[in-house]
Amino acid sequence: MANYIHVPDEAPAVPKIDVTVDESDYRPGALKLIKALRPSWKPSEVKIKFFTDGITNKLLGCYVGTVMQDVVLVRIYGNKTELLVDRENEVKSFRVLHAHRCAPRLYCTFNNGLCYEFLQGTALEPEHIRSQPVFRLIARQLAKYHAIHAHNGWVPQSDMWLKMGKYFALIPKLNLEVPSPRCLREELLWLQQSLSMLGSPVVLCHNDLLCKNIIYNQEEDNVKFIDYEYAGYNYQAYDIGNHFNEFAGLNEVDYSYYPARAFQLQWLRSYLEAYKEHKGQGSDVTDREVEILYVQVNQFALASHFIWGLWALIQAKFSTIDFDFLGYAVLRFNQYFKMKPEVIALSLPE
Repeated sequence: MANYIHVPDEAPAVPKIDVTVDESDYRPGALKLIKALRPSWKPSEVKIKFFTDGITNKLLGCYVGTVMQDVVLVRIYGNKTELLVDRENEVKSFRVLHAHRCAPRLYCTFNNGLCYEFLQGTALEPEHIRSQPVFRLIARQLAKYHAIHAHNGWVPQSDMWLKMGKYFALIPKLNLEVPSPRCLREELLWLQQSLSMLGSPVVLCHNDLLCKNIIYNQEEDNVKFIDYEYAGYNYQAYDIGNHFNEFAGLNEVDYSYYPARAFQLQWLRSYLEAYKEHKGQGSDVTDREVEILYVQVNQFALASHFIWGLWALIQAKFSTIDFDFLGYAVLRFNQYFKMKPEVIALSLPE
């Protein structure tokens, strides 16, 4: 399989603990995990903080004492998310990224989730990812991800079209507010034919770089990315276009915040300088290279709207998380059709 993620031999093994955590009564299961991972902690002293930002899973932080210093994060997979997420691939991505100092340590997996290290810092909001110096840190960190060689000699291929086809087959009987299955199928074929021709390299991508998945540590002046459920081999331009779409936010979505051309050119130049450095190609970046990436990124942003629109339709059927998934699907497809004429008018420089 050409998109195989190869975990380095020196990466620490990840134990599997035979525990199931009930998402509505999570303390007993969480304490069983803590007993295995932190045997010195007294169960009666373990505090649990519930993080509510995720819309795929539920996330708890377990710790003792008055400050959240050593925190074990317990992520409980959302209902039927195995339809959307390759869990084995997620663990491989986690281990590869940790081996390259791009991810926290993965402590264990359990029957319906995983436990990992807490990163100190602040989960960002849309206004932060547009600001100086944070946007340059994000651009450079994403370049570091994309330069990771984790395919053991294979020529990596994107699994995006396969994933889109799989999602398309899973969408429930459609609501009148979203495009018809026939329309969606036609768009899926058009996307595959058009975007495959753009020449975007296939690299190890995060694929879900929304604000809350970016942790900014002001003291160390760095950013780290969390949540690798959707990580895998994909087109470089998709990962960046997907991030630019996230400038609109999640709970109060506003696509007027999609970054303007002048901002994108700064961001993309920072990214390309770091990417070329990591690949050992110097750091000189031409205007033409930036322009090529600009066209690729804005056209691949369409694919991001499309895949998350399909994703939201599936979540609307299965998820137990309190979020308007159908409304979100409508927003994503509306923006897709609004953006399409503008971005397909862009052409790659000669």
